[in-house]
Amino acid sequence: MAAKGEILELKRNSSSSSGNNWDRIVNDVVRIEKRLFPKHESLAKSFEEELRKKNAGLLYLEVDGEVAGYVMYAWPSSLCASITKLAVKESCQRQGHGGSLLRAAIQKCRERKVQRVTLHVDPLRAPAMNLYKKSGFQVDSLVRGYYSSDRDAYRMFLDFDAD
Repeated sequence: MAAKGEILELKRNSSSSSGNNWDRIVNDVVRIEKRLFPKHESLAKSFEEELRKKNAGLLYLEVDGEVAGYVMYAWPSSLCASITKLAVKESCQRQGHGGSLLRAAIQKCRERKVQRVTLHVDPLRAPAMNLYKKSGFQVDSLVRGYYSSDRDAYRMFLDFDAD
């Protein structure tokens, strides 16, 4: 059974009565990023810069007042968006949170009327591959050396029906 949590959107200059939400959330996300991704794949050093880009968004899952996971997405054009990062804290994995975050990001992309969402995933990460396939993503191609000289990625896509 999934732990209860709330998916929220990190908004620029967001703050609340409990202080500066932006700093706390970004710090929590960076901590997760550093734990789950190899140094050369981590956005930890450039995270705030990435988030300040005009066409980028971040949704995060808060469980018991802590950031348990996040999904970062971008929409560089009106035609296509991409899921650039999706991560869930190790202690919160296998509880449905990754799927909830992915669905929320896909919905945000739908609201922007994009026609396609893309992402890259290591073919050896079976749980991630299963999640994306279950969500309707299809493998487009194998990108050799995407992560490093000895680590490839599948480029995957999800097309929306034209309204």
